[in-house]
Amino acid sequence: MRIAIGAGVAVVVVVLALAQLLGPGIAARVVRGRVQKYGTVKSVTVKAWPAVKLLWREADEVTVRAGRLRVSPEQTAALLGEAKGTERVDASAESVEEGSLRLTDTRLEKRGSTLRARGVVSEADVKRALPEGVEVALLKSEAGTVEVRVSGGLFGVGASVDAVAQAEGGKLVARPTGLLGALKLMLFESPSVYVEGVQARALESRGGEGARYELSMWASLR
Repeated sequence: MRIAIGAGVAVVVVVLALAQLLGPGIAARVVRGRVQKYGTVKSVTVKAWPAVKLLWREADEVTVRAGRLRVSPEQTAALLGEAKGTERVDASAESVEEGSLRLTDTRLEKRGSTLRARGVVSEADVKRALPEGVEVALLKSEAGTVEVRVSGGLFGVGASVDAVAQAEGGKLVARPTGLLGALKLMLFESPSVYVEGVQARALESRGGEGARYELSMWASLR
């Protein structure tokens, strides 16, 4: 009986040791495969202790380094939802095309259920993402909101209109200020991501690139 018990314990120890040795590598390949559908992936590392928690899609830390990615807002929300069981996520990409908008030097951080994402957008990329004839100029950013001046009829008005991008009920929306405040443009909405605030700040131009801005958004998974 003692020999049988000892053999059983030994088998369990070996299985756990193999899981700890091989589990993170297998999980990293799974993560790479999912992200690679949207572009180029340079490296993925996964850390978990004990590694058996990976069976329940839980991990201590995931790090992703990517090149160029192209995703829709819905695909972004789906990827974030899959990271719900990971305590710490650090992801970066050289560029991300989110719908029609291109961002560079993007970063995503997850700590527990808290998310923070940021990226750099150029004035030229903003123009390409907007409808023909529509222009947007940054006015100010404070208290988790971004105020811009829109011209060209984005809200159905030919004259210039000031608008504020802000979180409302976990969604990111844009509203004209003043009498047109009842109008609303949905910018981002997901059942798994609760948006809490946004920020924009002007950056120094580099080598004649024109105006550049850093955009940030913070949220929580639900």
